[in-house]
Parts: sequence; C-alpha cells; structure tokens
Amino acid sequence: MITLCLADNSPVVHLGIQTYFKNSATIKVTDVVSNFDDLLAKIETGSINCVVLDAELSGLNSILKIKKIMQEHSKLHVIFYSNVSDTLYAPPAIKCGVKAYVSKNITLAELENTIIRVNNGEYVFSSEVRKAIEILNKTKKSDRLFKKLSTREIEVLRYFSDGKKNKEVAKILGLDEKTISTYKLRLLQKLSVTNLLDLINKAKQLEII
Repeated sequence: MITLCLADNSPVVHLGIQTYFKNSATIKVTDVVSNFDDLLAKIETGSINCVVLDAELSGLNSILKIKKIMQEHSKLHVIFYSNVSDTLYAPPAIKCGVKAYVSKNITLAELENTIIRVNNGEYVFSSEVRKAIEILNKTKKSDRLFKKLSTREIEVLRYFSDGKKNKEVAKILGLDEKTISTYKLRLLQKLSVTNLLDLINKAKQLEII
C-alpha cells in the first residue's frame, strides 16, 4: 500500500483527491496538509512514502527546501505538481531530485498512474514539462540564460516579478537585504540589462518566469 500525503493549499483539491482514492486498494491518502511546516511534521513521522506537493504550497518559499527533504529522506517519493510555468520550476525541481513533475491539468486517473509508476521506481514528467525543457534546449545558446541562473537567483527574480521590494524578498527568504541586492546585481549582469523593469521583461520574454 502506498501511503500518500497531499500537500496543497486548496481544501477543494484535498476533498477531490481524498474522494477519488477513498476505495483504492493501492493508494491510501493518510494525510492532507495546507502548509510546509505541517508537511515536514508528517514526513518526520515516517508514516508516508509519497508526497504530492503543490509548487505553490504555503510556506514553501524556496525550492532548496525540497532538496533538503530529498537529502534527509532519500526513500521518500516526491511528486511536484503545479500550474506555474514549467520553465520556472521544472529544471530546478528535477535537479533537486523530485521523482515526478506534472501539471495540475492532468486527470485524477493520470495522477494515480504517476503515483504508482513513481512508487515502482520510475521518473515521470508530463508532456508539458518535457516539451518545455525540449524547447529550452533547442533555443540559441545566447538565449538560454536560465541555465546561467542559480535556483536562488530564479526565486529572487520571481519575487521581483511579483512586485516585491528588496526588503520584502529578504524577509520571505530569511536573508539579509544586502544579499538580495547582490542577487539583483547578478541578475542584471547575467541577463544583460540595466534596470529592474527590463530585467523582468526579459525574464518573461525568455519564459524564465
């Protein structure tokens, strides 16, 4: 039996997935959580072997937290699912060691199949993710600027695109404001722009955010 924890902000999603798997002989949804701290607590109990994780889960302000989970719980299967641009989350999520990355647009039957395949040792990435990565890999080298950006730089860039100021980003990520200023300078240099507006516009043009 696959013991599953669903980590998602939406009670509607909780209900839908719990209802779907209610009578499953293969997958048991033992826990549902709506924030990252509660997810960590469930993982520490050792009672679950698979997590379906919303990329926008409350409290998950850095994808590096997923990397830490994977390092500390190597036998845990993590399935990332999201409506956010695949070019933003897929590459760093895969690098962190998630076993699957799928779109929230898939059916529950497809999600079930993904969970089972991951439990059997497979890595599963949706057609949307594969297509996004393929497109990025085919772009001109000069345009593949996302590969020059670290996971942290992408995170900082994302918050800038949401209208956050240096101080706000620093507070969210638990970093010094000067550190955020350094990241901003690096981003400007790496994307060859001179101001924040052009930085965000170029990032959107390249589908980094």
